[in-house]
Amino acid sequence: MNLIFTCGGTGGHINPAIAVASAMRARHPDANILFIGAQGHMEEQLVPKAGFPLKCLHVAGLKRGKSPKALAENGKILLETFHAVGECKKILRDFQPDLVMGTGGYACYPALKAGAELGIPTCVHESNAMPGVATKMLEGSMDKVMIAFADSAKAYKHPEKLALVGMPIRSEFLFLHRDECKRALGATDKPLVVSAFGSLGAKRMNETMAELFRLEKEAGFPYRHIHATGKFGWEWMPELVRSKGVDLAAAPDLEMLEYIYNMPTLMTAADVFLSRAGASSCNELGVAGTPCILIPSPNVAEDHQTKNARVLADNGGAVLIPESECSARRLFDEITALLADPARRESMSRRLQQIVVPDATDRICAIAEELIAKHKGGKNGN
Repeated sequence: MNLIFTCGGTGGHINPAIAVASAMRARHPDANILFIGAQGHMEEQLVPKAGFPLKCLHVAGLKRGKSPKALAENGKILLETFHAVGECKKILRDFQPDLVMGTGGYACYPALKAGAELGIPTCVHESNAMPGVATKMLEGSMDKVMIAFADSAKAYKHPEKLALVGMPIRSEFLFLHRDECKRALGATDKPLVVSAFGSLGAKRMNETMAELFRLEKEAGFPYRHIHATGKFGWEWMPELVRSKGVDLAAAPDLEMLEYIYNMPTLMTAADVFLSRAGASSCNELGVAGTPCILIPSPNVAEDHQTKNARVLADNGGAVLIPESECSARRLFDEITALLADPARRESMSRRLQQIVVPDATDRICAIAEELIAKHKGGKNGN
């Protein structure tokens, strides 16, 4: 069995592909697996680290706006994409894949387009609540379109191609229990609040967290708070916190980290989690059943994070605060209200777990195997 996975740009597109590729390798140890991505992006680090070969193309996403500059750049990008489709056809002819699977983002378009034109079984998994540009363009030519949220179905033109599969997540989230995670962290009598907003686009939120620390100090530290600054915030945030009059060394209920390496444990242990609203984060919070306050990044294509957050909020599992309306005082008040209402948090937890699909990886693998078997059966029947 030869399989091609195509993804790129962000962890929200790359990690699901790696999760499914790893599962397929476990189910089919003789499988040959190749990844196709875009040059200069995270896949160049994440995919080889996961143990898979990778070929990278020179492709980019379309620019937003209709200015002459944007239109000129988009013309160049479309030409590059056309060439990338041709390059992918050469890769596919050499590799002879039984299936090409994409996990969203512009980086997957050339390989999926090439696979469809060559008559190879193709499928795409869309992790966001609403389909991105690449998924919209590919939908009609795919054998199967897999979606993470049931509410997404209304956004597609070919319902007969859809399969609700959920979002592949790290297996650790499926086997953790809140009480055990709290004990592992040295649980105290105080509730636990965790916040993390990623390395990119997090400056505004890190500034807000510094002010939130000040409010927490004024209130006598009513809860334990662990915050991850991200790589860039780690360079300047400690000094900003000091300027707010907060001495982290003298505040045992405040902990500031550059990065959270044990995220499944922390997310499961948290009584309230503050986060952006990337697809991976939303689904991990759903599986963990952790009440959350989501502040979507305003800097992502097509405002995907707001749409993701709205799915959780509309189903009663999250509090949604646009970044433009987010202040330290509002966050403090929202956190305080949630911590004072265990019944509401319990309801949020139940509703979150009802939204997600915990066996997403197995569902996707089954669809891949079905498409391959159907194609081979069709060829044998001819």
